[in-house]
Amino acid sequence: MKRAKAISACLAVSLLAAGCGNVAQAGSSGGDAFSYAIKSDPGLLDPAQVQNTTTYTALSLAYDTLVNTGPDGRIVSALAEKWHVTPASVTFTLRRGVTCSDGSPVTASTVAANVRHITDPATKSPAYGVVVPEGLTARADDATGTVTLSTPEPFAFILQSTRYLFIVCGAGLKDRALLASGTSGSGPFKLTSAEPGRSYTFARRDDYAWGPNGATTADPAMPGSVVLRVVGSEATTANLLLSHQLNGAQLAGPDRARVTHIPGVTTTVQANGTQEFFLHQGKGHPGSDPAVRKALLRAVDFDSLGAIATGGTGRAPTGLVMNPKPCPGDTVTGRLPVFDPQAAEAALHAAGWRRGPDGVRVKEGKKLTLRMIYGTSSGETMAAAAEYLAESWKNVGVDVRLRAVSDAAYAEVEAVTQDWDVDWAPLGVTLPTQLLGALSGPFTPDGGNFAHLANKKYEQLTAEAVKLPGAAGCALWARSEHALIDSGDIVPVVDKTVTVAAHKATFRITAGLFDPTSIRMTGGQE
Repeated sequence: MKRAKAISACLAVSLLAAGCGNVAQAGSSGGDAFSYAIKSDPGLLDPAQVQNTTTYTALSLAYDTLVNTGPDGRIVSALAEKWHVTPASVTFTLRRGVTCSDGSPVTASTVAANVRHITDPATKSPAYGVVVPEGLTARADDATGTVTLSTPEPFAFILQSTRYLFIVCGAGLKDRALLASGTSGSGPFKLTSAEPGRSYTFARRDDYAWGPNGATTADPAMPGSVVLRVVGSEATTANLLLSHQLNGAQLAGPDRARVTHIPGVTTTVQANGTQEFFLHQGKGHPGSDPAVRKALLRAVDFDSLGAIATGGTGRAPTGLVMNPKPCPGDTVTGRLPVFDPQAAEAALHAAGWRRGPDGVRVKEGKKLTLRMIYGTSSGETMAAAAEYLAESWKNVGVDVRLRAVSDAAYAEVEAVTQDWDVDWAPLGVTLPTQLLGALSGPFTPDGGNFAHLANKKYEQLTAEAVKLPGAAGCALWARSEHALIDSGDIVPVVDKTVTVAAHKATFRITAGLFDPTSIRMTGGQE
């Protein structure tokens, strides 16, 4: 695996973290344009090259997938009206009469061409091997309107994984260069105006009739257009909501309190992925010693750390996969070490790390130093959490050096230069299979295993689980998460939440993806 692929794998694992949940709503009468705030520019709009959540949000307006997710998390129809699943394949029967935004038909061959493009090594798609299973092949039969997706070995969630397979059609399928700043999909909206760094406007397709469970755009309360406004500051987003210049937004920071209980603005609080950190287990890193890992974790009050990291808005973590989970249950509670600094000190001493004159522990002439990285985009609460974590470890004799890293540089530092010992790396995924490349397999730079984990029990359990369809493997997936947490390979700290706010509109957004046919205007713009 090439170096670029290793970077892409890490990016793709983290890009799915986003606001999830049900419907946000407000207001009481009709309107025409739906204005929604996004935190950053979507950038390149080619679905095969998505590297951040904002791009997924934008693309979900213009592209269809083979299946969709209902409010309860269950798989429902989209481009495919029915499907047949086996352990290593899924055959979709497509709806008839589906057209691309340029009027061209969407066929089984269209779907197959998308799969071939993403799985082509030359494409270097971040989705390949993460949201699209490795080795996936497609066989199309246009006469019957069926397309069969297959993997070389059984793959547990082969049906669910297609939820992120955006189907490009028409002119964009023939010339991917058109997708740099445009859309070519069969979705209910089409991009009509793009002002990078400012706004993206999507116009409604009046002929659309193949949404989730056959949803259409015929309802007169559906907006005639959707405008995504790039607003980097949550304070500004809150101001725009309060002045009724937005119909919707998500807020994760302290400004969420300003839009709660305000007349005309309705809010709901949704899960937003688990926050966790990793200790690098590569040769020469302190985290390579299991005794050191466990001692370091005993030195941390995780309840306090989670509260600081989320500004008191988080929830106790219950697993490594975002809600709604394909496998319900709590795999975290009671598995993290109990806060006991004295026990941590004793364990480090027993492992050969003795305090030096300056209070820092030393072994064989080498100081116990931890270089910790975290993302600058996570804001002040994350910086405060990093400081708290550093202080907790300094109290037991560790030399901690903090480094805030920009989103643009994170993948390079995390997966290529690897000059870190602790990595606060949220892994917002929707399926347990999406974690495999990051938590097992080849180490970076040859693979996506950025913390150099080698948990044999996890590997054994997931190798069995991945062969069982859907819920049949849930018990094994749960045990695999236990294996990681018990070994200190991954440290889930807190589940973040996000406030979904709406003004004179209703809509549903799940795991970063709009259900665009759910958008309704319930009041005129002010």
